[in-house]
Amino acid sequence: MTPPFPRGPRRHVLDANALVGLFEDREGTAGKIERLLEQALQKEVPLLMSAVNWGEVFYVTWRRHGEARAHEAAAKLREMPIAVIDADRERASRAGALKQKYALGYADAFAAELAIERGAWLVTADPEFSKVGKALAVYSLPRYER
Repeated sequence: MTPPFPRGPRRHVLDANALVGLFEDREGTAGKIERLLEQALQKEVPLLMSAVNWGEVFYVTWRRHGEARAHEAAAKLREMPIAVIDADRERASRAGALKQKYALGYADAFAAELAIERGAWLVTADPEFSKVGKALAVYSLPRYER
């Protein structure tokens, strides 16, 4: 099933690794995310991110760079054209179904669910999303190995 892409500006959903790549200034990733942020500002169409994936960014930043950097990242996020979408019961059920059906990671299932639900491109470096097939449009970032 191909997602129904709405007319108008193309929407994008950020996976956690996209925002971590921006905050860590990863080569090949940071520039692409900066361009998407600029386009979001110009077109007044914010990028989207699940609250679950934002929690993952906060956690990864804290683990790698400390608590202060995690809070700095949270402050930066509030200034960016990114709408953080809550995970309610219905969204969690749909994400759970995607996790079960495609063996995605739990947080990844929320990113995929939001992209499918909004007919948006999922911005990610994670090749695991290919398991979802044509139901999910992926904007691929360079793979990062830590």
